[in-house]
Amino acid sequence: QVQLVESGGGLGQAGGSLRLSCAASGRTFSCSRMGWVRQAPGKGREFVAAISWSGSSTYYADSVKGRFTISRDNAKNTGYLQMNSLKPEDTALYYCVTGVRMSTDYTAYNYWGQGTQVTVSS
Repeated sequence: QVQLVESGGGLGQAGGSLRLSCAASGRTFSCSRMGWVRQAPGKGREFVAAISWSGSSTYYADSVKGRFTISRDNAKNTGYLQMNSLKPEDTALYYCVTGVRMSTDYTAYNYWGQGTQVTVSS
């Protein structure tokens, strides 16, 4: 089992930045691929970004490419999502996810956190 706890969400302004963190415990986090998935109000879940266990490979949704950066620190069992140039359409509940396979398909991830809310005002 892997337990994931997100933090860093809150209210941001359009054009601003926020940084999300994901603290992992349980099974060895460094062996897991991790990612971020979001769900906007009234919409389905959407893949945002993913990173390999070593951090050498990353995937991004087209909607966030060039604005968001995913990273991880295996020594701290923590993952991050740096969000720059925020847009109102980035407003969503952001989930940290991990799994054995790196994928842009959010259903591929076995473990999910509770989520952290990000709200971007225009």
